Amino acid sequence: MPDLRTTLAKLSGVRKSRHPGFIEPMLATLVEDYFSDSHWIFECKFDGWRCIVSSRAGKVTLWSRNHRDLSAVYPELVRTLSGQGDYVADGELVAMQGGVSSFQRLQQRAGVRVAAPDPTIAVELYLFDLPWCAGYDLTQVPLLARKKVLKQAVRFNKLAHYTNHLASEGEKYRDLACKAGWEGVIAKRADSTYVSARSTDWLKFKCVRRQELVIVGYTEPQGARSDFGALLLGYYDNKHLRYAGKVGTGFDQALLGDLGRKLARLERKSPAVTDPPRERGLHWVEPKLVGEIGFTEWTGEGRLRHPRFIALRTDKPAREIVRERAL
Repeated sequence: MPDLRTTLAKLSGVRKSRHPGFIEPMLATLVEDYFSDSHWIFECKFDGWRCIVSSRAGKVTLWSRNHRDLSAVYPELVRTLSGQGDYVADGELVAMQGGVSSFQRLQQRAGVRVAAPDPTIAVELYLFDLPWCAGYDLTQVPLLARKKVLKQAVRFNKLAHYTNHLASEGEKYRDLACKAGWEGVIAKRADSTYVSARSTDWLKFKCVRRQELVIVGYTEPQGARSDFGALLLGYYDNKHLRYAGKVGTGFDQALLGDLGRKLARLERKSPAVTDPPRERGLHWVEPKLVGEIGFTEWTGEGRLRHPRFIALRTDKPAREIVRERAL
């Protein structure tokens, strides 16, 4: 196998550059129609947290999508990647359950859903891209070439994995993913460059509809329910926070208590949304918390149909939450 630097120097589009430390991740665009195409590759869409791995002189830092240092939360991943070369890789942190990645389980490990993290929950890292390596900017290098170098640049093991892909057969892969219980598939143009923005060169084929939304308030609990009844949700439309409906299912007792305490600290007198519902007994909160919601469809009035709460997201700032519209 040729030396890594020799391989890098021969790549089309490669440029010499200093270690960037952190790179804003490339984001995929949601589409309704999935397809097969020989110019595209298809990868599993993991149900986890995006993670940028920065390795400098053998010292590793794990960064969240919004540039939060995750290294202390996942020390076993830092250890397994330490002592290698200089690179910045893109990937996903996951906690597996029943053979598929589980976002709820990952939250328990991070201490998001409960008072303290659960150290017994194992986490793994799947790397799928390499925008910088050993003194070279690879963002203008075609995707398949970047993935080939990723295999050479990183020593993978039982905790840190290379993300395999299937060429051409997007429809087949999406069907297999949905039957296996995955969240979906990411389709990527095989020759795409790496851009720190949302792009139509990377697409999301989802098995179910899911979307992050801002928690803007809650209703009073009814019957045996404690802390709150339903969460009131919203999303940003330019500078305005729009009301998206409410979700009252998907909570266990621990989550009710944890969210209830968070909501109590964020209470405000007036709604943050510009088009609030006209009901009695509503409580409003500062729009700082983000929840991931599963649902069947959007109504004509811009409300969620059959919503279910999936998880609290701490890796995405509320101000960036917009309504995700499929192309």
